[in-house]
Amino acid sequence: MGALRRYASSTAAVIGLVLLLVVIAMAASAGWLFPEDPLSLAGAPLTPPFTEEGLPLGTDSVGRDIAAQIFHGARVSLLVGVVATGIAIGIGILVGAVSGYFGGAVDAALMRLTEAFQTVPSFILLLMLVVIFGSEVTTLALVIGAVSWTAPARLTRAEFLTLRSRDFVLSCRTLGMPHARIIFLEILPSALPPVIVYVSVVMALAILQESALAFLGLSDPNIASWGNLIGDGRRVLRSAWYVAALPGLAIIVTVLAISLVGQGVNDLLNPRLGRR
Repeated sequence: MGALRRYASSTAAVIGLVLLLVVIAMAASAGWLFPEDPLSLAGAPLTPPFTEEGLPLGTDSVGRDIAAQIFHGARVSLLVGVVATGIAIGIGILVGAVSGYFGGAVDAALMRLTEAFQTVPSFILLLMLVVIFGSEVTTLALVIGAVSWTAPARLTRAEFLTLRSRDFVLSCRTLGMPHARIIFLEILPSALPPVIVYVSVVMALAILQESALAFLGLSDPNIASWGNLIGDGRRVLRSAWYVAALPGLAIIVTVLAISLVGQGVNDLLNPRLGRR
């Protein structure tokens, strides 16, 4: 209860949580509110918002319901964000934990691998992987996660380098505990708080990257996504600004919500930093 009260004491964190719950509710209710295929024709092309009954946000350049695409697009964005974040954090924790715990040659080898990934800009590497492996939603989530693990790895490594010489770790080694148990059961719980905070950053970036790929036409064209809708709207930006602006607003709200929630969690786990 104390943790909940500390979180609720931050107005920004509460606003972020409410906004995130709204986005989750949109994704959960998409099939109920818009049971038809969101990419099916629903009316005349470029119908302005609030001008026709049953089409509250109007239609795109083809005549598809923008509201249906935004609600169903929330599913895609959250799916990609969650899966990509899980993969990135999982790989990052594994690489960083092993590197920081063993040090020496193991640390040097894993850090050189990390630096090799960081040499190429992540979005350029992402474009290459999408071209090679395809643009289905599951593939996008996997490749976004595969290019986003380096920062969590360095963060985890830094925590392990700090903790591995603590008395409780030395005691575990003296007792002959296996390395895997020391890493994942003894050190990792103490190293997780900053990594947990960074989850919000990875998830927000994953959503932005998926939207950028869709905007460039490199996402799955057979699904309703915010990036695909923005890409369609850029061709009619002067005459029908709302086609691109409405999904763009959805992306802004979602990323802002995730960032505010992450900041709230940071203040919760690091109350001294939160008070500064």
